Amino acid sequence: MSIPQDDRLEYSLLSERELQVLELVAAGLTNQDIAAKLDISKRTVDNHISNILMKTKSENRVALVRWALAWGKVCLNDVNCCALPTPPTQPHE
Repeated sequence: MSIPQDDRLEYSLLSERELQVLELVAAGLTNQDIAAKLDISKRTVDNHISNILMKTKSENRVALVRWALAWGKVCLNDVNCCALPTPPTQPHE
């Protein structure tokens, strides 16, 4: 599955937290499970998922996981494995 050029820009708009939520959605966790795992409220997870769906132009969670697989941003059963981007570390002084 190829990603249209216009949609490639949307990936760069996902925050680090949204990428974490995306990975957990792809792992099959419910919003409540994601909230517990990230120690945030379910409402915050709902908002993150809503934002992710909008940014990726995905209509539902299945389409979102397909989008994430197409980007190589999730790992399912050791297939399509990759590391999510991590923020640069600050040098120790």
